[in-house]
Amino acid sequence: MKRSFYTLCAVTLTALCMGLCVSCGGATYNSVKRMQKMEEGVSNPTTVEELTEAIKKYDARALDLVTTQEQVGIWYKILGTRYLDQQMYGEAMECFQRAIETFPNNANLYYYLAVSAGYTAHTALDFTANGGAEAKLKQQRYLRLAESAYQRALTINPKYYRAMYGIGVLYVFELGESENAIPYMEEFLRNQTKDTNGMFLLAHAYCDVGELEKASEMYDRIISLNSNPDLTEDARRNKQAVLNALHGVQ
Repeated sequence: MKRSFYTLCAVTLTALCMGLCVSCGGATYNSVKRMQKMEEGVSNPTTVEELTEAIKKYDARALDLVTTQEQVGIWYKILGTRYLDQQMYGEAMECFQRAIETFPNNANLYYYLAVSAGYTAHTALDFTANGGAEAKLKQQRYLRLAESAYQRALTINPKYYRAMYGIGVLYVFELGESENAIPYMEEFLRNQTKDTNGMFLLAHAYCDVGELEKASEMYDRIISLNSNPDLTEDARRNKQAVLNALHGVQ
């Protein structure tokens, strides 16, 4: 039986990590140099010639291993996106975590980690049959991981609009913290001026915190675009519900 793509990738990654005798997540330049003392046989160079030769050997080998580690990080990113496509969210989350160890300043990796963690939260089950406490704890842990990953992505790239929208959805529909979503979504719409999904989300957040006039204005903004009859009708219906609430109409 042929091995699956994911199995082959996992075997390849494991073999590379074992072959290098370093952790895929954290080989350092200095640790690689220490390894070379035995391999290159010049652990105590003294003459100018020996020192020059040792530096050449150490730096060349260290650079090779660092380059290999970067490639492994790229493979983890690719494998993570494959898992995400297959809705294997736990596996995807682990791959993105490993890739971040190699590329800690890549905003895209934090975004994908957040997405994976958010989906993983919905798979949390109570295997201890203790009334759901453990499942709720797991769910909250994954949701907070998603929150921190979105925030990290936006720290690296403050104009990362997909992360803004993602954290907005997280706060409104998952964590019940609509007040925290509003600044992100307002910034999102300052640039994504015709994104009706973002407008609906912000209007929902405004309603949650009692900002009904702002919610009504947001629905007017959707109606003015008139880009989709169904969305326009939804906006009209929602606006009417908001006005009824604003004026105490049952």
